[in-house]
Amino acid sequence: MYIKELSNTEFNLFTDKFKDSSIYQTSEYGFIMNTQNYSSMFLGLIDDNKILAASLILIEKNQMFKYAYAPKGFLIDYSNKPLVEEFTNQIKKFLNKKKIIAIKINPMIIKSSYDYRTNIMHNNPNFDEQMEFLKSLGYYHLGFNNLFESFKPRFDAIINLNEPITTLFGRMNKNFKNKVKGADKNGIRIIKGLDNEINYLYDEVKSKYPRDKEYFENVLYFFKKRNMIDYYYAKLDTNEYLINVQRKYQKQLEICNKINAKLFKNAGKSNTKIINNKIYQENKLNEIKNELIYATNLLKNKPDGVVLASMLITKYKDEVYIYMDGFDKQYKRFNAKHLMTWKLIEKYSKEKYKRFNLGGMTNPNINNEKYNGLNEFKLSFNARCVEYIGDLELITNMPLYNLYRNSKPIRYILKKR
Repeated sequence: MYIKELSNTEFNLFTDKFKDSSIYQTSEYGFIMNTQNYSSMFLGLIDDNKILAASLILIEKNQMFKYAYAPKGFLIDYSNKPLVEEFTNQIKKFLNKKKIIAIKINPMIIKSSYDYRTNIMHNNPNFDEQMEFLKSLGYYHLGFNNLFESFKPRFDAIINLNEPITTLFGRMNKNFKNKVKGADKNGIRIIKGLDNEINYLYDEVKSKYPRDKEYFENVLYFFKKRNMIDYYYAKLDTNEYLINVQRKYQKQLEICNKINAKLFKNAGKSNTKIINNKIYQENKLNEIKNELIYATNLLKNKPDGVVLASMLITKYKDEVYIYMDGFDKQYKRFNAKHLMTWKLIEKYSKEKYKRFNLGGMTNPNINNEKYNGLNEFKLSFNARCVEYIGDLELITNMPLYNLYRNSKPIRYILKKR
């Protein structure tokens, strides 16, 4: 057996047939990262002209050292120990000759999965054995991180789409169902975006995302070649929104008028309950009045509508994945992201996809103020949380790796300049 560099076609033929793989293990993702300070290779383990295992290898372009990554790990059957051992030995030799100091992988080996209440649904009975075997081959486990410290998130929120859409909606958090319905009534529409409208998403996430606009454009360009991506945004029809608020105001005004009539009719009697209700309903009327003023001004300033949220969706095999999403914080009150997420779950369920991956989250059993909202949002769609093994590092060139570790302070100073 030996390792060889595969052509784009060879790699695609293997990956498309491989059972458990990710969008991050595709040639398209490699080409995207080529524009982001990485070079890439497609490697395959060959025996009798047959590919037994493969991997996309990203190489970080560094002034002094070359460090490799295999996003979501190798495309290999990790339960086949002789194959994993042979692949490991061969890839160490191959990368060593390329003067690559080490490779980091984050395999799709599941440790546990949790329901939306964070109760354990499943523990991998073979996990400890798999972990110890990888360690015996020289892989160093970088720890069970709880947040987003790893190369790719260690936790994913996934919805199984193998049930009727009415069942999926019924299992959602009650508060979320109300938000989805309310957003729909307010005149928010989900629109399939054009390539030249990607700036909506970029503007929403540029303050927190490390990639430039070119990255967003390249994601669309490369994944589109094999119809692996869709782009959507949620847009508020400001005229329809105003009409809806006017209806709410009129309905609430009628409620208040009926209470006042009832008070007049019961003059001289004990009306404590009615008065309390009057105060409650008039406060509600005042809230809607303020919303009416807001809706009127919004229509005046944004007569053509306003984009509230955006989402890039990748499609690979039987899984749909939220590759990236964002929303305009000043319009958070409209719950556009809630509506868009649900509408896309509905759409891809009807198209017979089996899983809807809401993307990375943090450990659901760890209280973290920064990420609690993110976790709650994803789990409220009745998603299950899947916990993976995390990052492992395999040293492929020990002399250069030691030099790399010892030069860390110098590299830090150079980076700061």
